[in-house]
Amino acid sequence: MRPRINYLAIVTFYVIAIALRYLTNKTQLLDGLTNDFLRIVLRAAGPAAGALLACVLFKIKPVLSLKGNYKNIALPILLYWGLPIALITGAEFFTKGTIPVVTVFAILVYGLLEEIGWRGFLQQELKGLPPFLTVLIVATLWFVWHLNFKITGSNLLFFGILILGSWGIGKVADSTHSLLAVAALHSLNNFFAQLDTMKITILVVCLFTWVISLVVRKGTLRKQQLAFVQRQDGLEKRGCLTKRIQQVSPVLF
Repeated sequence: MRPRINYLAIVTFYVIAIALRYLTNKTQLLDGLTNDFLRIVLRAAGPAAGALLACVLFKIKPVLSLKGNYKNIALPILLYWGLPIALITGAEFFTKGTIPVVTVFAILVYGLLEEIGWRGFLQQELKGLPPFLTVLIVATLWFVWHLNFKITGSNLLFFGILILGSWGIGKVADSTHSLLAVAALHSLNNFFAQLDTMKITILVVCLFTWVISLVVRKGTLRKQQLAFVQRQDGLEKRGCLTKRIQQVSPVLF
């Protein structure tokens, strides 16, 4: 049986996401801010604010968290945030002599605020639909949220990237339940909007490392689940044997 979809919660989430996107990107609301970090991250605050308010109003328990289903938060921090920060800032230092830690961190936080909404809330609320339809709806709402409605080749390509991203990032969300992981994958597009040899190398290293870690993790989790099932089967068999002995020889007990 598929989960029930709370359409009113989704509408509430999306109205807030769109409203804040318009206010922070299409008006002069942020013109008075001199802090570049805040100017960047506030432009992505809509999906996070919409998701949090919808969860509170409709008593929805979030499925994703920063740590996800990792044993501790250190691993996803180092793997999904530490790696790109180290590679990008290192490359910038050796090629340009600058260390853009604040900019890189701002882009990751930007992706995190978006992903709280897209994967952390919307994807979970659409679980009652077939997977492909969920991907298509998330990608479409994500595209419209950018408030760029010009019919151009680049926009059509961008929509295609969002469909692919909604599928891929969605898989990572289902596998790790970690907002840090999905935020890092989301941020790759913002990091590498314009590619060169160095950026392509960093992109490949990050994706390769993350894919390998996810494959290894999936295998490890399967082994743990199999071991758990085998232990449960063993306990059930011993329990049945004990009951049988009790029935045959009640005096012994």
